[in-house]
Amino acid sequence: MRTMQSAAQFQPHFPSPGLALVAADTALPLQIVGVSAAWRKLLMQAEMAAPHVQVAAIEGEHGCGKQTLARYLFSRSPLANTSFQRRDAREWLVTDADPSTLAGFTYLDRVDLLAPPGQGLLLGVLKAMQDRPPGRAVVLASSQTPLRQMAGQGLLLPDLAFRLSAVRFAIPPLRMRREDIAPLAQALLDRICTRYQQRPVILGPGALARLLQHAWPGNIRELASVLETALLEAVNGVIRPDDLSLPNSQDAPAADAQPSSAAGNLSLDAVIRQHVQYVLDLNHGNKLRAARQLLISRSTLYRILGNEAILTH
Repeated sequence: MRTMQSAAQFQPHFPSPGLALVAADTALPLQIVGVSAAWRKLLMQAEMAAPHVQVAAIEGEHGCGKQTLARYLFSRSPLANTSFQRRDAREWLVTDADPSTLAGFTYLDRVDLLAPPGQGLLLGVLKAMQDRPPGRAVVLASSQTPLRQMAGQGLLLPDLAFRLSAVRFAIPPLRMRREDIAPLAQALLDRICTRYQQRPVILGPGALARLLQHAWPGNIRELASVLETALLEAVNGVIRPDDLSLPNSQDAPAADAQPSSAAGNLSLDAVIRQHVQYVLDLNHGNKLRAARQLLISRSTLYRILGNEAILTH
């Protein structure tokens, strides 16, 4: 079994350099933003698998971006010139799950909710796909619960679980990759401002710290909702801590939910500088190439790498 843990990049933009799965709004370009190690690893694995995968599982908590990852894989697949078909797994099996006509790229939502008869039907579809030439159909199945765990508990047919999860993308919850919150929050704000046709809005002093303290049980979907509400409260293009509809008490995260980086400075300046250094390292110190990838000028790159405060320039 190959476990693939998520991230990818459609249109990188500074300071949200890589995306983390931003809400699936088909009216706007997809973005995949993140700087955490798990996200970067997923990016490489998804890039490698996308052109070849025929059946795969995308697992993760609600709101973590499973459909957005599916759309990213679709954009990199040989079927990218067809349509992306999102289907509720239960309804799809009743209406149009004829293996002989299955074609295109199908994203099956909530396979973990299938009753035993539906599981048998889906297993039959997957078996029929084995006998057809590759490249005609792709099936991605989403689940909030790991499919092999369900099989071990007797909740899912073992054969179905193994077939679906031979290639498995496991999206970590937001609380497990808090270093992604800053670039993701800015990417979401940019996206929301574009939708509202509003001038750019930034996080003011203390706002990011408050976002980092929250446990985010609703993951990226909850973050997007909180930021959209805060946008309506913002004054002069700045979101203040009080604009964020979050509990006043600091949700002390569990020990295993701390940022993977050991950096103690969680200011937005520090996060930006850390990511710029990461991109520079990827380019073996070539500042011109790094600046082009970040969509900034070389002089801006030099300034960020210096000791000056980024947000004041």
